Amino acid sequence: MIPGSSPDDKIERACISFVKEYQEINGSFVQVFEKPPTPLEFLRECVHPNRPALIKDAFSHWPAKRLWTNEYLREKIGADTPVTVATTPNGYADAVTFDPKTQKEYFAMPYEQSMPFGRFLDILEGKEEDPRIHYISLQNDSLNTEYNVLASDVDADIAWCSEALGKKPDATNFWFGSEESVTSLHKDPYENCYAVIRGQKTFVLFPPAEYFCLHETLYPSAAYEPNDRGELELKPLEGDQKVPWIPVDPLYPNMERYPRFQHARPIEVTVNEGDMLYLPAFWFHHVLQKGEQGVIAVNSWFDCEYRNILYPSMTLFRELANNEE
Repeated sequence: MIPGSSPDDKIERACISFVKEYQEINGSFVQVFEKPPTPLEFLRECVHPNRPALIKDAFSHWPAKRLWTNEYLREKIGADTPVTVATTPNGYADAVTFDPKTQKEYFAMPYEQSMPFGRFLDILEGKEEDPRIHYISLQNDSLNTEYNVLASDVDADIAWCSEALGKKPDATNFWFGSEESVTSLHKDPYENCYAVIRGQKTFVLFPPAEYFCLHETLYPSAAYEPNDRGELELKPLEGDQKVPWIPVDPLYPNMERYPRFQHARPIEVTVNEGDMLYLPAFWFHHVLQKGEQGVIAVNSWFDCEYRNILYPSMTLFRELANNEE
């Protein structure tokens, strides 16, 4: 130990050294396939090195690619069919949010409401005014449950991924929202194949090795609820359970508040209409989207392998980072 330095200083130097060594060895890029890879190519180039991939022209045979206009969806799903919609005042759901009323930061969850699908489309298309931001974003195998009438328009399986991983998807989800919806920086315990059917999505990615740079913190939970005027306000949830979440906005990072972020190397990848992104388990991602008539995506989640070193490594990173806080 350097004379006069504390154990915390030594931990920070070791963690930063680990991050930089990972970056030097692996670089900061995603694998690009001009067409869907073979299972062997996918296993060798992505799964084994734990590297994201952009697969171009990934699902040209899916009927959804040509069928999923707003008119088709309105007829297929049904204008009067109730759907579950995540609603926020600012487009940020499941995000660290400062509440001026309590002067505290919370992990803020959206107001989940049921509305006719036709009304959702009317708001999205500007036919009905609503200052709130609505996003169809349930992550409960929604394509095969709430939106099962659309399931036949996509493949039930990503064949090259399933063969490489030796398993079928655990869930397939339907996403539909406007440009105002933003997904804050987070990770998922799944291998993720994310297909953009309409519009464009931009992912800002960070590997699990950069966890120490992201200042994950425990936050009390709150959820948006409408007040008497119909405005959404944050309501703290009962109980002492806190949620670990990333407070850093990677597009506008506050380096004074989050100094370790300076060591991270964001990887930005744009997923255009017809492309698919493979996102390995535990990779952190922040997501923006563009599309005048709404952005639509379908993603398949495959259960990750907890037997490899990745999961216990993430636990170790969390313990070391919390020691620093």
